[in-house]
Amino acid sequence: MKNSHSVILSELLSPATVNLDLQSADRDAVLSELVNQVPRLAREPAARQTLLRALHERERLHSTGIGDGIALPHARNALVGLVEDSIVVFGRHARGIPYDAIDGVPARLFFLLLAPTVTRHLSILARLTRILRDAKLRRSLLSAENAGQVITLIREAEAKM
Repeated sequence: MKNSHSVILSELLSPATVNLDLQSADRDAVLSELVNQVPRLAREPAARQTLLRALHERERLHSTGIGDGIALPHARNALVGLVEDSIVVFGRHARGIPYDAIDGVPARLFFLLLAPTVTRHLSILARLTRILRDAKLRRSLLSAENAGQVITLIREAEAKM
């Protein structure tokens, strides 16, 4: 990364953290599915449960469905000690899941954010919301055929910022 403050989303994604075929029927189940895409948590059931609890708590406070079919699940606080590096998990749902978004549109594009510090957490959130304003990017993400294409689309969107 360029410096400690610059966040490059495409570098926080990897093929292992992309799921283009989410199967869940509701918000709680989709959160579990997204958490299962975090490679290092697969071996740590306690950390996985801690993260899921934090995500459910955040959703109870206020939905992370931001409209336009997008949800940005994240914990209310930084996950100090749970993750050493920032991670973004991307998930796509074919039909969409009711997510209590302000516009009532079911969420089809999900970006789960994990960050070890508040500063990183806010930087990732800000950068994601900025690139996702682009309707063309959202449409492209809905039709991406593989994880590599998702990462490339996000890299190209960031280059235009």
